[in-house]
Amino acid sequence: MTRGPFHEKHKNQLWYLTLRQFLRHKMAVFGIILMAVIVFSVAFVDRIMPYDPETPDLSNMLSPPSLAHPLGTDELGRDMLSRLIMGARLSLFMGVTPVFIALLIGGAIGVVAGYAGGLLNTLLMRTIDVFFAFPSVLLAIALSGALGAGITNGLISLTIVFVPPIARVAESVTTGIRSRDFIEAARASGANALTIIRHHVLGNVLGPILVYAMSLIAVSMILASGLSFLGLGVKPPEPEWGLMLNTLRTAIYTQPLLCALPGVMIFITSIAFNMLTDGLRSAMDLKA
Repeated sequence: MTRGPFHEKHKNQLWYLTLRQFLRHKMAVFGIILMAVIVFSVAFVDRIMPYDPETPDLSNMLSPPSLAHPLGTDELGRDMLSRLIMGARLSLFMGVTPVFIALLIGGAIGVVAGYAGGLLNTLLMRTIDVFFAFPSVLLAIALSGALGAGITNGLISLTIVFVPPIARVAESVTTGIRSRDFIEAARASGANALTIIRHHVLGNVLGPILVYAMSLIAVSMILASGLSFLGLGVKPPEPEWGLMLNTLRTAIYTQPLLCALPGVMIFITSIAFNMLTDGLRSAMDLKA
């Protein structure tokens, strides 16, 4: 079907209204600023890191903040500022990657189940429902414990945890538009199921699914940090915020501020993602 100037004008106007609605959300803009600072630090980590984050200095262990070490040093004398900056790269990777993979897998399962309906929907969604019998935290711990510690196994565990909720949301949204007039018109014109899904279904369900998936990134970061804290995620000496909380816990009575820094970074990054998600949800609400 040919798309004329009216269609393109309407599409551009929709993007403009969505962007304007997003920029009106002050907390979302603040979240973008926070994320921009974190992403900038990750992108230029090698240039802004004052010290090697993995080189110990046993003569300078658990030192308080100073001019040489603005945030002090950890239990092995490594610069905390350098480790926090380097830890952002791995923590963001462990937060974003499982959600992205789960979005592809769970989104595909949910869209197919929602569009097909009937027996296929029942088989797919009842299988997905089995995973809802386990709390996400316990499921992640059980999978990581069975697979073993490590970045790869942690990513697999978190991906399995996030596939069911994304598939459920995708199936629900797709079911809601399956009987709409434009879908029936496409079927009547002779279009096959794949063509209808690609050209008519995805454009209407992708927005809500993406917004929901973004809301899971903060949860993914917290779960990944929790696995590392328990020794089921990233292995030493990799700088990762959850692992740093684990290694610094013995100094909580002597250097409590130092021990809290990785947790503060997890909190700030999670809040930034939640602010960004709220802004996107408001901006994509056409009624608003």
